[in-house]
Amino acid sequence: MKYSYTNYYKNPKQDNAMFQVAESLFPEGMCETAFEKITSWPDYKQTDLIELDDFAKEMGVAKIYYKDESTRLNLGAFKALGGAYAVQHVLEQRELNGDDSPLTVCTATDGNHGRSVSWGAQQKNIPCHIFIHAGVSEGRAKILAANGATVHRIDGNYDDSIAACIKMAEENGWQIVSDTSWEGYNEIPTQIMAGYTVLAAEEIEQLEALNVMPTHIILPAGCGGMAGALIAYYWKHWREDLPQIIVMESDMSDCVLESMQRDKIHLVDIVDETLMAGLSCGEVSELAWPILRYGASHVITVGDEGVKEMMRYLAKSEGNRPNIEGGECSASGLITLKTFVDNPELAESANINENSVILMLGTEGATDPELYKEIVG
Repeated sequence: MKYSYTNYYKNPKQDNAMFQVAESLFPEGMCETAFEKITSWPDYKQTDLIELDDFAKEMGVAKIYYKDESTRLNLGAFKALGGAYAVQHVLEQRELNGDDSPLTVCTATDGNHGRSVSWGAQQKNIPCHIFIHAGVSEGRAKILAANGATVHRIDGNYDDSIAACIKMAEENGWQIVSDTSWEGYNEIPTQIMAGYTVLAAEEIEQLEALNVMPTHIILPAGCGGMAGALIAYYWKHWREDLPQIIVMESDMSDCVLESMQRDKIHLVDIVDETLMAGLSCGEVSELAWPILRYGASHVITVGDEGVKEMMRYLAKSEGNRPNIEGGECSASGLITLKTFVDNPELAESANINENSVILMLGTEGATDPELYKEIVG
């Protein structure tokens, strides 16, 4: 089946302004501190970078490297690096300030960020409230509750769950630990993004050990926090040698592309929910926006038609690679590359050819086990 795309944007603004933006977001020592603390956690281990030689051959490119986050901290998603780290940061700051009053944390989530926050809170015996929207599966809700969180299901979409979280936090004096930033709320999302850069540090170390330099990196975007964090870290490391950065979104929640086209943050009203639940966000994070604006070379939006096929493809190796447990969002990189290859005008625009070395991110494993079993078997 040929994969089609809904919209595509080649960014004319990508330039060296990225350097100042990246330095401003992550002052000297911030990422290093996150790396030092997270790598000292008892359950920490580096996740695998897997060569997808079977898919590279099928796509007609030189190499594909897939960063497999399905084993991250036993929580099964990259978001484990952010939410739990932010909970730790909040506690440390309160200690420094001599604040020993009771603490309750809360956040809105599509599933994986809330799982990290609830897990981090559980480790510290802190009450936690998680707000989910109508489209979040019951399987994900059960996992949040199993981590000790009180789960609130809200009518509407992700942005409605954020609004409900903010309202109840103000009424009850809870501390919001959100990976989305807005005016007046930046410190904690910045720490969450710093936590995500541990992933990029691992990737760079693993690539250098193989003596590999990618030509293209494919990153999925929800609110853009992870994509922005990784792009900033890549830029701090590679500078002018930064690979082409392809940001992908669901066509049902295309806030990055719509913002890029307008050159300002644009709120998208989500009507239908994508199967790639982690990408269902209607507004770009204020912190991530400048990074995406100057750092992404291409943005593409796609539908859900390839999700199940690529999840099954990951699960059953057709080469020397291991079988991979990849959740719905983990299919995003494969879908994106196949879409470029299936549409020659896109491949030419992004210089994807037989010499291309692609790095993609498998953001999650079976974070909804029932849905994963239903799709993959």
